Amino acid sequence: MLGVCYYPEHWGIEKVEEDFRRMKELGIEYVRIGEFAWSRIEPERGKFNWEWLDETLDIAEKVGLKIILGTPTATPPKWLIDEHPEILPVDKYGHKKNFGSRRHYCFSSPIYREEVKRIVFIIARRYGKHPAVVGWQTDNEYGCHDTVRCYCQECKEAFQKWLEKKYEGDIRKLNEAWGTVFWSQEYRSFREIELPNLTPADPNPSHVLDYYRFASDQVVEFNKLQVEIIREFSPGRFVTHNFMAGFTDFDHYKLSRDLDFSSWDNYPLGHTLVFMKLKGMEQNPFDRTGYPDLISFSHDLYRGMGKGKFWVMEQQAGPVNWAPYNLWPGKGAIRLWTWQAFAHGAEVVSYFRWRQAPFAQEQMHSGLLTPDSTPTLYFQEIKKVFEELNTLDLHESVKSDVALVFDYEADWVFSIQPHGEGVHYLDLVLRFYTALRRLGLNVDVVPPGVSLDDYKLVVVPSLPIVREEYLSVFEKVGGLLVFGPRSGSKTESFRIPKEMPPGPLKKLIPLEVIQVESMGLKHTETLRWGGKSYSVNVWREMVRSDVPETLASFEDNLGGVFKNKNVFYLSFWPPVEFLTDFFEKLALERGLIVKKLPEGICLQKRGRFTFVFNFTSEEIPLEIPKDTRVVLGSEKIEPMDLVIWEETS
Repeated sequence: MLGVCYYPEHWGIEKVEEDFRRMKELGIEYVRIGEFAWSRIEPERGKFNWEWLDETLDIAEKVGLKIILGTPTATPPKWLIDEHPEILPVDKYGHKKNFGSRRHYCFSSPIYREEVKRIVFIIARRYGKHPAVVGWQTDNEYGCHDTVRCYCQECKEAFQKWLEKKYEGDIRKLNEAWGTVFWSQEYRSFREIELPNLTPADPNPSHVLDYYRFASDQVVEFNKLQVEIIREFSPGRFVTHNFMAGFTDFDHYKLSRDLDFSSWDNYPLGHTLVFMKLKGMEQNPFDRTGYPDLISFSHDLYRGMGKGKFWVMEQQAGPVNWAPYNLWPGKGAIRLWTWQAFAHGAEVVSYFRWRQAPFAQEQMHSGLLTPDSTPTLYFQEIKKVFEELNTLDLHESVKSDVALVFDYEADWVFSIQPHGEGVHYLDLVLRFYTALRRLGLNVDVVPPGVSLDDYKLVVVPSLPIVREEYLSVFEKVGGLLVFGPRSGSKTESFRIPKEMPPGPLKKLIPLEVIQVESMGLKHTETLRWGGKSYSVNVWREMVRSDVPETLASFEDNLGGVFKNKNVFYLSFWPPVEFLTDFFEKLALERGLIVKKLPEGICLQKRGRFTFVFNFTSEEIPLEIPKDTRVVLGSEKIEPMDLVIWEETS
């Protein structure tokens, strides 16, 4: 099913009925509105303008469109900021962020939380049972513009209370956990603790990690207070939030527990450029399609948060305005992205936005219509997708034999003490994920601690902090279990384990990391495995091992891959080429069907349907299995096109 993001407050009610009818003709079923409309709903405190929103919802009901109503809390209005300027957030440099854009609030502000409860209560009470409203989106893109971690006085006081609760009111426990004897940092009370910014040198990493946990918890609490109000006044409607790809400043898994399912905003071209910068890459082979594995990773991530359900709430539908440069998507790319989402289990793909705004910050951001309501080049691609969707029954869910364990806290540990150039958790994760996808394997992306009993292969790119409940799950894995570097390297309080890394994982694989080196992006060492050589950069560990098998070694005789029974440990930053070969061997051992794919070609299975996508600029011949029926496309996949076949036996 298809949707679109729409802003009736931008156009006037006289445009709404015409727009809604055109949406219906295009095949749109869901429309998201309202997430930035607080000042139009309540132009002054206590004075409400409901007429435009009442009429919008009534027209939607008449036309037969389903509305997702956004809570407008990402944009507190000017009158509220003038009344309470203390709502405004403060960045890590001590600068207050001002009114005039969006996300200009602190998650910890007690005053703002009360205002949020008030406006959500008023809107949910008025529209919670409106026939056109089928669901809700809380706020918009939590944390966008680097706004999760605030450094204001409210945050300082809330952080002190959070610490006091965590350490059971005993400052000695905090001092011990943080190792504050180092550099004479010892505290006498929780009220002495500052926020970890504006220090001459790096702040204590234990202090920073606890602050990151606190900031994440504040976002979760902020979201939950909205969800509780919506559920009270809008029974039977779903609640979701639109997360951002590659954004790790708060724990999306934890927040998603309060939602019916998760959604995310898919902007492949801009996200690819950000990812390339992270990796230090200069050439972009996917400049008009986006890096396919970056897109599919997010699909798999948010599908896991929703127990098999997810939406793309904002799908790029033309050039954006915020990337380092903003190309037009290639011909067919919008259709390709839409089908890719459905192949990975999406229930709805909703395009951003219906009509390009001719004013304000996003006037260079495209929509399905130009500002004068002319359809863009991509309008017909969406019409084509709608027609194609009507020929398929996609009720089946995605099933996977492979799990990748992803952890937001791991990203925080890496970012606090990377120990060198190029050491980025997301880069490491995408290397593991890309290798699995190049073998044509479906992948579930899951948090640590969930059951892994049904998977034949489990990969953990890195898990620096291995809690007792995580270890208990790993001990029960019956398939093959692969850990990447830095796993088990820290305690919960960001210390090196007494037993040395990999800490608790020694119960699974008896080895010890005695020294590490970061090599940057230019220095390389050669790894030998399976008769082949691989160039390794970024990271390497010196390991003392009691395991019976060292499967791969470097030219200087340092071990690289260690095995104990069904558990493997990689002591280096593995290149995708090595991981692809290595995972192919493991997958075949476990009886999995693999199909090695060239870069830019992606295969995904959903129920009885198999999807193959061509993200390259070349026509690709494809061997389609017997006992199947092609339902879309052909054996030769054109650039930016796809083929779908259905099992017939």
